[in-house]
Amino acid sequence: MNISVPVAGAADDVKTVIADRQIRYLMASYVDMHGVCKTKMVPSGHLDQMLAGSEMFTGAALDGVPQQVNDDEVAAHPDPASMLVLPWDPSTAWFASDLWLSGKPFEACSRNILKRQTAAAADLGFRFNLGMEAEFYVLKNDGSGGQVSPRPLAKPCYDASSVLDNMGWLGEMVEAMNGLGWDVYSFDQEDALGQFEIDFAYADALTMSDRFVFLRMMANHIARKHGLFASFMPKPYANRTGSGAHFNMSLADLANGRNLFADKADPKGCGLSTLGYQFTAGVVRHLPAICAVVAPTVNSYKRLVKRGSMSGFTWAPIFACYGNNNRTNAVRIPLGGGRIELRSADAACNPYLGAAMVLAAGLEGIREGLDPGAPNRENMYELPADELKARGIRQLPRTLEEALDAFEADPLSRAVMGDLMADAWLSYKRDEWLSYMAHVSDWESERYLHFF
Repeated sequence: MNISVPVAGAADDVKTVIADRQIRYLMASYVDMHGVCKTKMVPSGHLDQMLAGSEMFTGAALDGVPQQVNDDEVAAHPDPASMLVLPWDPSTAWFASDLWLSGKPFEACSRNILKRQTAAAADLGFRFNLGMEAEFYVLKNDGSGGQVSPRPLAKPCYDASSVLDNMGWLGEMVEAMNGLGWDVYSFDQEDALGQFEIDFAYADALTMSDRFVFLRMMANHIARKHGLFASFMPKPYANRTGSGAHFNMSLADLANGRNLFADKADPKGCGLSTLGYQFTAGVVRHLPAICAVVAPTVNSYKRLVKRGSMSGFTWAPIFACYGNNNRTNAVRIPLGGGRIELRSADAACNPYLGAAMVLAAGLEGIREGLDPGAPNRENMYELPADELKARGIRQLPRTLEEALDAFEADPLSRAVMGDLMADAWLSYKRDEWLSYMAHVSDWESERYLHFF
């Protein structure tokens, strides 16, 4: 049974669905700076008031809803087109919401920040399409790998038995996503025991961002039914691979939906149009600042390394460069062309803010007619430093602090976020970094406690 709104999502359609399915409760939901859902529950008889912005919130009680205690409350204005019936509780419907303040959209609302950039794209005749690859761990509360087979596997990626062992929760998750109309086309055991990837159809950037924040909430609810939990921590284990949320991006013609990044006659041989290369050049230009948003935690940068405690390369991006189907580039043009993939984004990102930053950077590349140069086809991990320098390739930030420095120095950040959110982001994340730096880890104790 399809459990998403069946038509355009107008208020009248929503009322029909609520009545037909006897939905009792409504969620006026929005996200904090981390992309975590917040809400008030509203009995369905109060739908009209909720859609008009009746649900008020004290921003000072939340991370990254930058308000003082004495400020007026922000109001959630639900988007009727975003309505989803909870697969695990069909008595309740969820709505993605924009925050408003004093009768107009709130500058620092994550969803409003993205909508400002999608409006800028629309002014140029573009729709920004986005697909996000959902990688995450499903674990038991003792921290071991979920229901994965106990067989010792040096390379568990794509292991058939591991997928079959997990089909209880995994099948329920895929059926729920398909019931919502998301069109799952592939899922697998990923590169680490307990790690899985689910790939589903792309959508416009706002819809995809709504879906990704809902997906994280849904994964945990379904996992808990099976005595497990889902973790979107970017790098939960030093000796296992990290969880990305690769952004797969293209621009479409707003008038007819044609993919404007596709070009089979591409002289560079990647199947990408001139417009696509210009967009890519803008993204690469601003990648260090973008990292602070798409890789937003201290832990994120333990994923973005060439080699960790595992043997061999990590496959994680560490350079601000682009290339063909080569996974050692931060921006990759997958086989077949027609889209680009940002590989530095991880599972902990706020997708609204990440998409807004990337879109703004790409549009800058188009407006300025930037050229990213020739695609990098080599193993970028193995290029010597002098060759990287000759190509003008910079290393991506190696810590959250370096990423925040890049974010603060890049005028694009404040232009996209607005002053309120830019300041709130820097303040919270710098405190996060300082808290981490003051923490004494097990590694330090083991190395130094008896050293001298």
